[in-house]
Amino acid sequence: MANLTPLEREIKRYLKWERLVHPIRFLNLLPLSHVFGQFMGVFVPQLLGGEVFFQESLSPSQIVQTVKSERISVVITVPRILDALREKIESDYEARGKLDRFQNTIASSAGRNFLRRWWTFRAIHNMFGWKFWAFISGGATLNPDTEQFWQRLGFAVIQGYGMTETASLVSVNHPFKQGRGSIGKVLPGQEVKLAENGEILVRGENVSPGYWRDNEQSRAAENGWFRTGDVGEIDEEGSLYFKGRKREVIVTSAGVNIYPADIELVLGRQPEIKAGVVIKIEGPHGPEPLAVMILRDDHANAEAAVNQVNELLAPHQQIRRWFVWPGEDFPRTATQKVRKHVVGEVVRAELARAGQISGSAVAPAIGHSNNLVEIIARISKDVSATLDPSAKLGADLKLDSLGRVELLSALEDRYQLEIDEAAFTDATTLAEVEKIIREGRHEEATPYPYPQWQQRWPLSWLRITLLYLIVLPVTRVMGWPRIRGKEYLRNVRGPLVFICNHVTMVDHALVLLALPGRFRTRMAIAMDGEQLREWLHPQPGTGLFTRLLYLLQYVSVVFFFNVFSMPQKSGFRRSFMFAGQMMDHGFSLLVFPEGQRTKHGALNPFMPGTGLLIQKLAAPVVPMRIDGLWELKSAGRHFAWPGEVSVIIGEPVSYSLQEDPEAVATDLAEHVRAR
Repeated sequence: MANLTPLEREIKRYLKWERLVHPIRFLNLLPLSHVFGQFMGVFVPQLLGGEVFFQESLSPSQIVQTVKSERISVVITVPRILDALREKIESDYEARGKLDRFQNTIASSAGRNFLRRWWTFRAIHNMFGWKFWAFISGGATLNPDTEQFWQRLGFAVIQGYGMTETASLVSVNHPFKQGRGSIGKVLPGQEVKLAENGEILVRGENVSPGYWRDNEQSRAAENGWFRTGDVGEIDEEGSLYFKGRKREVIVTSAGVNIYPADIELVLGRQPEIKAGVVIKIEGPHGPEPLAVMILRDDHANAEAAVNQVNELLAPHQQIRRWFVWPGEDFPRTATQKVRKHVVGEVVRAELARAGQISGSAVAPAIGHSNNLVEIIARISKDVSATLDPSAKLGADLKLDSLGRVELLSALEDRYQLEIDEAAFTDATTLAEVEKIIREGRHEEATPYPYPQWQQRWPLSWLRITLLYLIVLPVTRVMGWPRIRGKEYLRNVRGPLVFICNHVTMVDHALVLLALPGRFRTRMAIAMDGEQLREWLHPQPGTGLFTRLLYLLQYVSVVFFFNVFSMPQKSGFRRSFMFAGQMMDHGFSLLVFPEGQRTKHGALNPFMPGTGLLIQKLAAPVVPMRIDGLWELKSAGRHFAWPGEVSVIIGEPVSYSLQEDPEAVATDLAEHVRAR
């Protein structure tokens, strides 16, 4: 309450303007085990009557997609995600050969008003969606360059500072009165001062009086002042600046303080360095900084990069020793902060092993990180899998198409990057995977259509009206199907996943005719993604008449049947994500697991991807089968006698997240055969 009450008073001043953009939607990317994640994900949105969305994936492309599709207003995240999103935007421009121009435009936007910056970078605002306007960053220190990047694009960047013991905010930036690099002004009702050594001290009702079952550990014993363990500065206007953790400050033999964060900022600006941290080691003349770096690629020159960094540092900050980290990323906490004590242990152990207590740099050979080994072992379910650089994903690690999809998703979430699915084949080696991670290759989005225009009013109403006036009556007259098994759906509510054998192009209509009305009007149908893409984006050289015919087919099928892409070759993750979004919005799904229409009347094998989709969605599945239609098709007839065609509905089945996707697909096929 000590935190929320002053925020509520300030928010009330702006509630009349909030009506113009109501509801404010928050996307919370912080874990709810973190007090700042709880604070911003549970309590603060209630003060605005807002909505909160949660997302497990930290992949930049999925974050951007969620922000746009869910019309998010504010993203609550940690600094590393802001860095990853920035890298995605810059990589997209670099892929189009426009990075230099983009960076020059950002530099020239300094000092311009908000509206002009917003218009200059309208393409990026369109990418995120027009309702999105702010990031709230906490849990770690935000790079000032990253903060400036987003502000110059026309987005607000709000930083907060606090700890679990202060429940949780001590200071926060005002959304409309920001100062670059500052972690805000102290909230009303709290007091902040600096100790002689620069440590931030906090006093107020928000400070916890002690620790559970260990009150002697309380750091609030000195007249209520809580020692944060952080070093900071306060300017004349009362803005607070974070300088680093007290235990991380390096005090040289000359008595000069070196703040690792200052050196890390310069390290991060070097193009050869993907990430870098600074730790304290004992040199021949006392404590000194050591830079631990992850290079952008194997060809980067660590010594040249360090020399460039030293040119930008003060004499007392000079880096004389460095270490190339043997992995793709540093060990991190749940809020993506580098676990420096773990990094320090690894570095000191390597120094001791190499016998290099002082002097030259240490740069061990690039090896496999524990993270990559752990991810591959978990997905391949083989802890003894061969992990030498020449190991192939298919032959050696036994990763099939589903395994590669899972590996891609796991790597994207772990390293916050996008990877092109086409880059992962059976023949892709582990060394190539590491190279992709190091280079941070971004995915060129495959243009499979995922239309939603047909779901918006008034087209949604028109679509349902025409479904009942045209599609269903025509289907009934042509097919006169006998429907069995409706009783299984009598007390079932959606959303559900319906699966059915695939015989002809009218299967969609027959299934819709067989289902109760509550499922017909809220149904999204998976369709061959390659076919939809060809209709919308014909091959070069396609004639004008054919293009128009394709476009008419695309618009008609999308409008009447509310279809979306289910690709056969690549792009599965985007398809699965879209399917999940549809179910989140209350739509049931219709999927044809065979992936193609039968050519012999018998059931084709079910694609394993269907099993993975069902497993991820964790929704009840209704097996269905169409009988008699193959005989009609073989005879070349377009009309059936009453009862000649049957649509059979089975009892819903469910699967756990632990079941094997291929086993799920096989079991579903048996359920369809048994109808």
